[in-house]
Amino acid sequence: MKLITAVIRPERVQQVKEALFQAGISGLTLSRVSGHGGEQEIIEHYRGTRVMVEFRDKVEFKMAVSEPFVDVAIEAICKSARTGEVGDGKIFVQPLERVVRIRTGEEDNSALTPVNEKKLAPVV
Repeated sequence: MKLITAVIRPERVQQVKEALFQAGISGLTLSRVSGHGGEQEIIEHYRGTRVMVEFRDKVEFKMAVSEPFVDVAIEAICKSARTGEVGDGKIFVQPLERVVRIRTGEEDNSALTPVNEKKLAPVV
């Protein structure tokens, strides 16, 4: 089991979400975040004052997936989030020690399976 965290451009959220759903990954969490990576700072004028914008708005996706879905998720995110420009984002993959579904007490891979769907095989 892995925890996949992807930080992407806000304008690519819909495409990434659709790609993940098509790949059979429906359990995810979204957060609005700010960050600084390889992008250059932007100088804006606000009420006659020069302001340097160091941090860009981004969206963070988090999802816990079983091993067969790790590469599927990464591929779906990369294909749908990529613009080819600096600032497309990053994907972080971390091991998960334990997962517990609160409602049923199911653990690990059983807790990762979507509740309303059959167990899905990875899309190849």
